[in-house]
Amino acid sequence: MEAGIFERIRGSLLETRHNLTDWLSRTPPLERDVRLGPASDGAMYAHLQVLDTSLEKVADQTLGLCTVCHDYIDPELLEMDYTACVCLDHFSEQEKRQLESELELSQVVQRGFLPQAIPDIPGLELAAFSRPAQILGGDYFDFLRFRDGGYGLVIADVAGHGISASMLMASVQTALRSLAPVSDLPIEVLGHINRIFVHNIHFNTFVTLFLAHFDPATRTLTYVNAGHNPPLVYCPKPNGRDAISWLRPTGAAVGLVEQAQFHAQTVALEPGDVLLLYTDGVTESRNPQQEQFGEHRLAELVQQGAGLPANELVRELRQAMQDFARGQPLDDDTTIVACKAV
Repeated sequence: MEAGIFERIRGSLLETRHNLTDWLSRTPPLERDVRLGPASDGAMYAHLQVLDTSLEKVADQTLGLCTVCHDYIDPELLEMDYTACVCLDHFSEQEKRQLESELELSQVVQRGFLPQAIPDIPGLELAAFSRPAQILGGDYFDFLRFRDGGYGLVIADVAGHGISASMLMASVQTALRSLAPVSDLPIEVLGHINRIFVHNIHFNTFVTLFLAHFDPATRTLTYVNAGHNPPLVYCPKPNGRDAISWLRPTGAAVGLVEQAQFHAQTVALEPGDVLLLYTDGVTESRNPQQEQFGEHRLAELVQQGAGLPANELVRELRQAMQDFARGQPLDDDTTIVACKAV
């Protein structure tokens, strides 16, 4: 195998390891718990151990050696999954079909952003706002269709911002738009996305991602939360439920841990209920006294504005953030998606 391939892989693995260890060392425990979801710190350390083992193999040029024939595997396969250790010739027919599908999807992923628009979803009134901290950002929201006709709601956030975060999010967006139309469940889509990115040498950070499937006929929202800030659900007529509930993480952020496991949850949306999706640029925005906007203030504002149309609720939230910041510049990308059951 060419030495240049080893150098390229080494550089990407070192950058990935630096980004993850830096995040681990400077992130407060409460935020780390959100990003990891139900996964433990040990799962992230296991991911770092895989990186270290791969770096050792790069150093002695044993990375990518086939365990069957002891020759180097195809470089394209190695760049897609740096833990790959079996040549394509030794794959079963089923493994070959799955790999061909994922290789094809990986090529599609590189094609960048697709246009987005707010659709008409029966039973939901929608409004959204997104503003990057820099010219380009790493926040993303979208509306998809699943194979069974259900409607998909997405919000995601790349760790970091700027051009590199924007490019990574473009790949995640393209993967989502490629996978949702051939899937029925958010958990299937998240599993595919994590497998595509977790060992890809071009993916050197992690992404928090909330993906939901809304069925207008039953008014049910089935979701997977991969380490994302918990969306808020406000029920003006709780009927035995909590008036305010939070859709907490059900899995770790994409690319953050080794052997990620995702779990789906379901919530019913009654007429008048409000579902608010947001990124951490909202709750972690600060005023001149360095106080954070916070979940509690966000919940109060949603409760007060629940009777407004979705677009006016978003406008009220934006105004409240501006008043709170008192001229402080944005530290992070900011995205809000309001969904009101009607």
